[in-house]
Amino acid sequence: MSGHSKWATTKHKKAAADAKRSTLFSKLARQITVAAKVGGDPNPDNNASLAAAVERAKAQSMPKDKIKAAIDKGAGAGKDATNYEEVVYEGYGPAGIAILCEALTDNRNRTAADVRSAFTHAGGNLGTTGSVAFQFERKGQIVIDKANCSDEDELMMAVAEAGGLDYEDADEEWFVYTAPGDLMAVKKALDAAGIETKGAELTMQPTTPTSVSVADARKVMRLVDRLEELEDLQNVYHTMDITDEIAAALEEDE
Repeated sequence: MSGHSKWATTKHKKAAADAKRSTLFSKLARQITVAAKVGGDPNPDNNASLAAAVERAKAQSMPKDKIKAAIDKGAGAGKDATNYEEVVYEGYGPAGIAILCEALTDNRNRTAADVRSAFTHAGGNLGTTGSVAFQFERKGQIVIDKANCSDEDELMMAVAEAGGLDYEDADEEWFVYTAPGDLMAVKKALDAAGIETKGAELTMQPTTPTSVSVADARKVMRLVDRLEELEDLQNVYHTMDITDEIAAALEEDE
């Protein structure tokens, strides 16, 4: 196992700002509600998708009462009976970088118009279904604070014994990757081994990250940021390879 692919190591901190927090919690609540409804069980122990959604919410310090309200809503115990539909949007941004967006929406037309507008303003193009999805691979991702495990050899052994696929050095954290269906089992195994986990979720990884210039990287991130600001979009993935040089430049822009 190894872990130094830089494409995922730069994490933008917009969601931590007070002005962004309500939007973040709204997205997380929507994910929990849909997972509880689609999974057919409001108990995370019996619903892997719900368990992952709850873990993600906890990692972002979402209040317990909001998590419970979102579960109740999905289970039919809440007041709002809004039905959300899962939609995937695919396209190409600046420098030909593939971008995949996962949405939960109650209005396909509104969301499609918003996504198309973001791509158009960035000089990109919204594509058809399947146009970029083949460039990504679904994986489980577990986050571990290095304060809970600073020894890489210890982590490597623990990940292997827990059934994880790989891990990555992400500055102050470790990212552990798993097969999609093994996410919660690996998380529980790591916790049982004394390595406290910070969060767990399903993610998409680019199979072949693409190199770009710093100038193009800034253009791509402006598009990604604009897409992430859309409340209907839950996740935005891209194939841009974030090198040390690009990571440093993007940090300066924050």
